[in-house]
Amino acid sequence: MKWLSKFSFLALSLCLSASLSAQSATEQLHGFVKEVHSASGQFSQSTVDAQGNARPAQTGEFAFKRPGKFKWSVLLPYEQLVISDGQQLYQYDPDLNQLTQRGVDQAIGTSPAAILFGSGRLEDSFELVDQADAEGFKWLRATPKSNDAGFSYVDIAFQQNMPVRLVLLDTFDQKTIIELTEVEASDVPDQAFQFTAPAGVDVVTLP
Repeated sequence: MKWLSKFSFLALSLCLSASLSAQSATEQLHGFVKEVHSASGQFSQSTVDAQGNARPAQTGEFAFKRPGKFKWSVLLPYEQLVISDGQQLYQYDPDLNQLTQRGVDQAIGTSPAAILFGSGRLEDSFELVDQADAEGFKWLRATPKSNDAGFSYVDIAFQQNMPVRLVLLDTFDQKTIIELTEVEASDVPDQAFQFTAPAGVDVVTLP
């Protein structure tokens, strides 16, 4: 009866896949925030300004751990690090030898990072509206309710309960496209979100 067991497993897998694909992007986002407490992956990011001029693409690695801990590390074409330990947000630029730090609540309260890496009630800060399916993904649009969020909206694509692409339009009509790959739910250690400024770095503290 081994064939029956294999058939049952295949049927269960197909039903689960169909269930996931039937969920809207908003449902998948809520599931992601609720179920995925820690994860890591890779990203590529490109930005086009209002005149159609493209900036050099960036690639790197990211990780997060709810609530409020995340690491966004640009590796190419130049290094840059944005990291939060849950209390303070640090932005380190090795080329400028400069570190900017501020409270994490003020920094990401209504930012796209709050959507994916936060743990609060999303509808308090964003209007979430499902969009038409495209390119095999489920899409939603998150529009900040605050007028000083710094961006007009962010479209987020989901596939099997994981975010795979973000398209952000800022208040200067610049469009940033972020591809997320190799996203893996795992227990990222707290030490991964600790940062100590190198000796001699210029530190700027913002309110």
